[in-house]
Amino acid sequence: MRWALNCAEHVLPIMPDDVDPRLRQALDIGRKWQAGEETTGAAQKASVAAHAAARRYEHPASIAVARSIAQAVATAHFADHALVAATYALKAVKSAGGSVEDETAWQNGELGDDIKHLVVQCRTQRDNLLS
Repeated sequence: MRWALNCAEHVLPIMPDDVDPRLRQALDIGRKWQAGEETTGAAQKASVAAHAAARRYEHPASIAVARSIAQAVATAHFADHALVAATYALKAVKSAGGSVEDETAWQNGELGDDIKHLVVQCRTQRDNLLS
């Protein structure tokens, strides 16, 4: 959850639109869930609200940032959402004209040593399936 939220928050400043309050609330609930101060149900509701916020945007970067936040918070109920959050963050960077390679390196640098190998392996497998 920590990594997924960090990935989503890292791209929040590149949103060309105003930040819907539901997105900041979802991030807050995700942090509280991570600290054991919020329920999985509340995190799931916040994720649904963030997806609803994504539907109000037209710019691809804003949509991707909102989806990244929604997926990050959804990590509370299923860990695989963390990888999807990171992927949407990369999509946001690409949509904003930034460097996907630099963002990937930043994301990898945010990973703890205990999980870094697993995430890199999953990304490699995903990329191989897509090529």
